[in-house]
Amino acid sequence: MTVISVRHALTLAAAAVLTAGCGLADELDREADPERTGAHAATSKPPVTGVPPLAETPPPAAPEGCPAGGVTVSTGMVSAAMGLRAMTVTLTNCGVREQLLNGYPDVRVRDVDRERMDVTVLKGPGPITTLDDPGPHPVTLKRGESAYSVFVWRYSAVDAATRRGSGVYVEIGPTAGAARRTVEPEGGLDIGETGLLGTTAWQKKAAD
Repeated sequence: MTVISVRHALTLAAAAVLTAGCGLADELDREADPERTGAHAATSKPPVTGVPPLAETPPPAAPEGCPAGGVTVSTGMVSAAMGLRAMTVTLTNCGVREQLLNGYPDVRVRDVDRERMDVTVLKGPGPITTLDDPGPHPVTLKRGESAYSVFVWRYSAVDAATRRGSGVYVEIGPTAGAARRTVEPEGGLDIGETGLLGTTAWQKKAAD
């Protein structure tokens, strides 16, 4: 065999190997990716991504018209008999959370100029008068439920022209340290510049 023939044979053999190699590579590609997507599903893994944290649910907002503290305060008519005065104060839960009471209301009395009056607020109706007082006890108010306290005092001189001596504005809170709501009792509290104001402990009001 001549040198040229040998070279020619080697060239043909190399071509055959390359052709077979290409065919084998194609076959492997078809096995790995039969749909010809261009990606090897068997070896490719999707990137791992972090799971975003669940968003915190904001607390429910108080209904429109309900103060931030979640309660409203109202006063009834002043009852007068032989110089003794009595007035019912009602606290209503208008918020979304339960209100817990246990004791007496927190009270501040202010005059017509909104200056704080020198009034001693008592826990209990004595020594002003004899009146049933349940004393401190737990009271739970759900939304829409109410509790009440009775305020009592003795009439003291009030200047009708200037309203001096009259508690025109009364700030009332559910308990010491809680936010107080300001009310204006009809006719005011004719308690005088120096006086005593008795209160009864909160008690739950029966449903209407």
